[in-house]
Amino acid sequence: MSVKPTVTGETAQVLQVMGLPVHHRADYASWLVDRYRQGQGSHVVTLNAEMAMQADCHPQLREIILAADLVIPDGAGVVLYFRSRGQRVRRMPGIELAAGVLMALSSTETAFFYGGAPGITDQAAIYWQRQGMSASIVGTQHGFLSPVDQPDFLQRLAMLQPSVILVGLGVPRQELWIRDHRYLCPQSLWIGVGGSFDIWAGVKARAPDWMCRYHLEWLYRLYQEPWRWRRMLALPQFVWRSLTYQSR
Repeated sequence: MSVKPTVTGETAQVLQVMGLPVHHRADYASWLVDRYRQGQGSHVVTLNAEMAMQADCHPQLREIILAADLVIPDGAGVVLYFRSRGQRVRRMPGIELAAGVLMALSSTETAFFYGGAPGITDQAAIYWQRQGMSASIVGTQHGFLSPVDQPDFLQRLAMLQPSVILVGLGVPRQELWIRDHRYLCPQSLWIGVGGSFDIWAGVKARAPDWMCRYHLEWLYRLYQEPWRWRRMLALPQFVWRSLTYQSR
């Protein structure tokens, strides 16, 4: 375990799982917004067991995680891994971090939603406007753009310079996309949010609170989407790999 200084001079624990960093702090959202207001952009990675397993055989994804400004313990597997070693780490789902950041923005700050099927980010934006957030959502874009339409979208994003850019393209596509396009808005907060837009849009539902509390959200997802069973194999694989992992 190591520590690193924060924007405000505090220190944050940097834990390790399979050689990947996990930052442990009390309030991720406030730290990120403070960092943005001091002129520092950030790339946030929401680490879970499935992503850790992908990174184990995907060198580019691994490098992205190692270089991220903030890696949060999104998945139950990651949290339970640390608890098995006597380290109490509070799980921070990416959807909750993104929500905390959006609600912490001021009326002079802005957000942009990118990803999902056509119409999903529009509905997600309506949901957030109804939540009474102070910031403005200055644009939305679905994740099925053709190569021909990409340049106009990227030009629009660079012109807007949003405070926060939420990217929901799935892992590892969203992490690779952020890496390749972060230069467009270097002072923005870039957060990969997976399927969060679907939930905000009302297309899918999160697990009940009690299931989230007992780290069973993965089981609810399997109930909703039985086809995910192959992906769920990453959980036992992660347990074994994390226990036998040796530093490279």
